[in-house]
Amino acid sequence: MDRGFAYGDGVFRTLRVQRGVPACWALHYKKLVEDCNVLRIVCPSADLLLADIERLFAPGEDAIAKIIISRGEGERGYAVPVLAQPTRAVIKAPSPQYPEANFNEGVRLHLCNLRLSYQPQFAGIKHLNRLENVMARMEWTDNTITDGLLLDEQGRAIECTMSNIFVRFGKDLVTPDLSLCGVAGITRGRILEAVPQLGLSVKVTDLPLDKLMQADEIVTCNSLYGAWQVIALNRQNWQPQSLAKQLRQILQE
Repeated sequence: MDRGFAYGDGVFRTLRVQRGVPACWALHYKKLVEDCNVLRIVCPSADLLLADIERLFAPGEDAIAKIIISRGEGERGYAVPVLAQPTRAVIKAPSPQYPEANFNEGVRLHLCNLRLSYQPQFAGIKHLNRLENVMARMEWTDNTITDGLLLDEQGRAIECTMSNIFVRFGKDLVTPDLSLCGVAGITRGRILEAVPQLGLSVKVTDLPLDKLMQADEIVTCNSLYGAWQVIALNRQNWQPQSLAKQLRQILQE
């Protein structure tokens, strides 16, 4: 009867745990609270979640944590229980073993046929209903393709199935506006703050696909791998360059 299971009524975060300590914890927890607030779910305290992580992960362990917060149990039907008690789950998974080529050479993307629908009220948050991402990920089976680029109903680039994107045009770094749809990851936010260190200006704006294809460089990012350069998309190729490596170095610092 949990509403997270029945309706996707909840939010989640996925993060690295390094040497038993959750990486970028303050940012992840802040985003968890913000996302819970959008759905009007009471977020468990940071101390409670940190205690869960401490119980689950051994000191010195490197692995992945997924934190799920649902509204809790309720009766059948969409009406929200008056005294809903949030359910929390912390899941441990092995750290993914990404190919070295993803870091050294770059990655190939699939251009997804699925289009992201607009829902401004939920734009930016990582809620439990990820059916768009699931259906988009079913579009390819080629294991040389790492991720899929998702467009909105107007053909504008928004994100990838498991990551955010940045696009460089000369000295300008552009990331899509997520005010209508998409997930605003914390790594995206960290890069937005760090861009001046690289001598670049940053813009958050609409990014039509035809403009994206004219980019000097395209980079994907998330909390698990940092940043990767895109070297192939929609039958177009880019030569390996240095931005993704520079961003990874900044993120590690």
